Amino acid sequence: MKYLNAKMKKLVIALLIGVAAYGYIQNNPEILSTSTEKSTQNNQAVTDAYQNQLSDIQISGSGNVKYILSDDNKGSRHQRFILRLPSGQSLLVAHNIDLAPKIKTLQKGDAVQFFGEYEWNSEGGVIHWTHHDPGGRHVGGWLKHNGQKYE
Repeated sequence: MKYLNAKMKKLVIALLIGVAAYGYIQNNPEILSTSTEKSTQNNQAVTDAYQNQLSDIQISGSGNVKYILSDDNKGSRHQRFILRLPSGQSLLVAHNIDLAPKIKTLQKGDAVQFFGEYEWNSEGGVIHWTHHDPGGRHVGGWLKHNGQKYE
């Protein structure tokens, strides 16, 4: 009986480690591939979403800051800027700064990685939900700039 309890404890611990690893990967999908593979695959997914006029999909990618816009302070406050993706596509980032830190050091030309919800528009689309969901009902998103994650 003592042997069975030890086996069950090990099984439960292994299961908990597996669940924790799965959760970590869900919140950090970029760890599953090399940065070159990740950048190419993710940016292709953004291009595909734009070309197919898709909305309400979780997507990740990266680009360089083309324009920094003024913050939207009506309702929930959002930091806004436009990324130029490697494909040439423009993407508006609407980052909720009531729920996540603002990127205070952001400058034109800077590289930014993102994970959030894509909404199609004729201008290239919008990425939002680049923050955690305090209600736990939506997948948490993030922005990465100069090695720091904003979520």
